[in-house]
Amino acid sequence: MLKTKVINTNTNDVYVAELSPRSAQQSECLIGRHPNCDLVLDGPAVSRVHGRILFEAEQCFFTDLGSTDGSRLNNEETQVNQSYAIAPDDVLRIGDFALIIEALTGAASRAIAPQNSPFGNTWQAGGSGSSGGSITARCVQIIPETHDVKTFRFVAEPELLFDFKPGQFVTLTLPMQKPNGQPVTRSYSISSSPSRPHTLDITVKRVKAASADLPPGLVSNWLHDYLAVGMTLPLQGPYGTFNCVDHPADKLLLISAGSGITPMMSIAQWLSDRAANTDITFIHAARSPLDIIFRQRLELLAAQHPDFKLAFTLTQPSAALAWAGYRGRLNPALLTAICPDFAERHAFVCGPEGFMSSTKALLMGEGFPLEHYLEESFGGAQGGLAVGLPPSLSQPRAERSDGEPLVEFSASHKSVRCDETETLLDAAEQAGVTMASGCRMGSCGACKHQLAAGEVCYEVEPKGLTAGDRATGHVLTCIAKPVGKVVLAL
Repeated sequence: MLKTKVINTNTNDVYVAELSPRSAQQSECLIGRHPNCDLVLDGPAVSRVHGRILFEAEQCFFTDLGSTDGSRLNNEETQVNQSYAIAPDDVLRIGDFALIIEALTGAASRAIAPQNSPFGNTWQAGGSGSSGGSITARCVQIIPETHDVKTFRFVAEPELLFDFKPGQFVTLTLPMQKPNGQPVTRSYSISSSPSRPHTLDITVKRVKAASADLPPGLVSNWLHDYLAVGMTLPLQGPYGTFNCVDHPADKLLLISAGSGITPMMSIAQWLSDRAANTDITFIHAARSPLDIIFRQRLELLAAQHPDFKLAFTLTQPSAALAWAGYRGRLNPALLTAICPDFAERHAFVCGPEGFMSSTKALLMGEGFPLEHYLEESFGGAQGGLAVGLPPSLSQPRAERSDGEPLVEFSASHKSVRCDETETLLDAAEQAGVTMASGCRMGSCGACKHQLAAGEVCYEVEPKGLTAGDRATGHVLTCIAKPVGKVVLAL
């Protein structure tokens, strides 16, 4: 038996339907507009006999039977007369109807028992079984999004369900080393939705190197040029407080630029898949029409949901490409034209540091309540660029006679002299002292430790620290740089 929640996206009617073969000899249930179908969907875009659910070999499959307007499974268009395995949390779209698979019971459910599939184990913050949040991820699909952006889709090995909060990020360890022999790790926002837990997507744009010790484009170009379907990478996470679960609201304003669209896509898709009663205005800035990531997917969401308003604005439109939409950088007039009630919403902002700074200043200038403002940086932390920190964070280094800071690990009886570019985490790795880490950009908090003695300075805001952490002397070792002698009880 298959249990599904049926949502009419035109009328917002929601009901639960249960499908099962009518007899032992029958192995399928028909879906369509005809009254004799097992599940009747009365809509103009639904064919008389649109598709079928096949119960076979202890599994359930969906097949489009040559419908006029087609079907989509998890936002991927299905091919006619081809069977697709379905499982709980999958979303099947037929015309104006969204069918969210809620449960499989009886014979069909045996195919997803813990010993045969991921439903017995879940990967989530804080760990997956005994792995502590670190797993092996295998690339199963590479999707070109624009001329310089690709989505890399992963599954876990061994199989797990991905459980995370929309907006969070993961950290990949790549098969290469820095000049000092340390492994290369990079963090990427998850662009897929946790409502589709079998796979996890990251969406990557070719960019310049994020740190001075790596050649330009090394990490992103490696993913674009060398990561292939079937390859595996270590993956850690999920991390991050930038998510719509910890910060719920009935009315959202999502503002992004460039690759900052990736966590927003996860948020938007998750809210859509849940049929959440959330009013969303989504504003995205891109250079040209060819640079708009996820354009078709977002336009589909906007077409299907009356409470989802989408606006693109181009900063460098080309005369060779027709564009009838908004132009220019976000300003008070443009913001008000797109979203007159922006002050009543919770704002999520993601993009390059300069974009976020200007957007925050814009909202502050328009009287937006900053307690309803949340942001996520793309590319700012790892570049070592100061971002207007309070004086307590940008304090000068203490002078030493030898000109070198010293990091002491008291429990390990080791010490390391550092130069001014190295962090406490760098020092620990040089000394062979094991220290947990995640994003390496001051966001996730995985590397947090309490100082036993000494002071540190930051060149970027330590977003992974709470006010309580700071009061108790905790620091983020991935971005904290020693001022003089520093002691850690490790």
